[in-house]
Amino acid sequence: MILSKFVDRSILHKIKPRQAVILGIVASLTLGGVLLSQVVRNQVLQADKENLEQQVIPEIKTVTALGRLEPEGEVINLAASSSGQGSQGNKIDKLLVKEGEEVKAGQIIAVLDNSDKLKAAYEKAKEAVKVSQANLAKVQAGAKSGEINAQKAEIARIQAQSLGEERAQRETLARLEAQWEGDKTTQQATIRRLEAELNNARSEFSRYEALYKEGAISQSDFDSRRLTVNTVLQQLNEAKASLERTKRTGNRQIQEAKEVLNRIQNASSEQISSAKATLDKIAEVRPVDVTAAKAELRQAIAAEKEAKANFEESLITAPRDGVILQINSKAGETASNDGIVELGQVQNMMVLAEVYQTHINKIKLGQNVRVTSNSLSGDLTGKVDFIGWKIQRQDVINSDPSENIDARVVEVRVRLDEESSKKAAKFTNLQVKAIFEL
Repeated sequence: MILSKFVDRSILHKIKPRQAVILGIVASLTLGGVLLSQVVRNQVLQADKENLEQQVIPEIKTVTALGRLEPEGEVINLAASSSGQGSQGNKIDKLLVKEGEEVKAGQIIAVLDNSDKLKAAYEKAKEAVKVSQANLAKVQAGAKSGEINAQKAEIARIQAQSLGEERAQRETLARLEAQWEGDKTTQQATIRRLEAELNNARSEFSRYEALYKEGAISQSDFDSRRLTVNTVLQQLNEAKASLERTKRTGNRQIQEAKEVLNRIQNASSEQISSAKATLDKIAEVRPVDVTAAKAELRQAIAAEKEAKANFEESLITAPRDGVILQINSKAGETASNDGIVELGQVQNMMVLAEVYQTHINKIKLGQNVRVTSNSLSGDLTGKVDFIGWKIQRQDVINSDPSENIDARVVEVRVRLDEESSKKAAKFTNLQVKAIFEL
């Protein structure tokens, strides 16, 4: 049967016995070679399988996560208070810092436009406390020969002080009114001059228009006259708008000055009335008088604290040491919704890394971390400082569209060393890659 696979049966009867033997040997050798090849192939496949089973899966030595650079304690947006008299308007009068400037805790960053008025109210409240303290001391000491005269002198002092404050405020009011009238007069004169110039320019334009139609002048001369009319008209409109702004500003300033004068007069009247009432009671010292004097002092102290708080709200100060990262509002502007400035402690930079929830069990406090970015001249180094307590959605997104943008992550904070913090100081919010060494 084996031989029949290699030799056609139709020619077997033609083969001689010796030839048949030789042919049988050849066929046997051929079949043996095939069987041997199959055995060798099976042995090679078995050896490859054993080698694959013996291979060791390489151990993971790092965990990589996306993150961003930020100062220690995060970035603070300094804004005006949203409560009390210190926040009315939130318009900035002075901005005392610039981007990149280092500031100390308590340093004044900006001054609101109502600071001077609130400071005056605070100073007045402090004086009221002194008056109440003096009254209490007199009541407790009892009537003496010179106390009545002293109280009369106090009344005279209050009256003189009130007159002085009123006189100063009236002078301020008169100055504002005079300045307002002067500004209006100047602006009105400018408008009249521009109106005359406009009339003249229009006349010239009409004359040149006729000449142009007759072909007596060039297109450029005609266009030049038309441009002159448009320019003067624009200047006239701007002057009229400036006059309206001058009127509005002057009215507002004069109204505010009048309100301050009214407050001075009312407060002076109250102080004088209180001093006169004390004069009437000074002859007799009663426990009820002492109690009343103490109550007046407490009320004056409370008013002083309130005035101080209102004044301090008009001074925007740095809550801690740091660097001004960005200015959101300038002098003369109303504070924006993003605050006035952004403050950060860039001398101590951190990395906020988002580690996949499947890898968080490999992260430990104090673990070494290497931070990389194409925007940095070299790698940064640091250690794990804090591991978050909750799972959340990924916030720092990779630009690779194949990445999972809905991954669940844990926030891990990495504190950079001193040298790395210096390198990263100007790169707040830069996206980086954090490599945690296991």
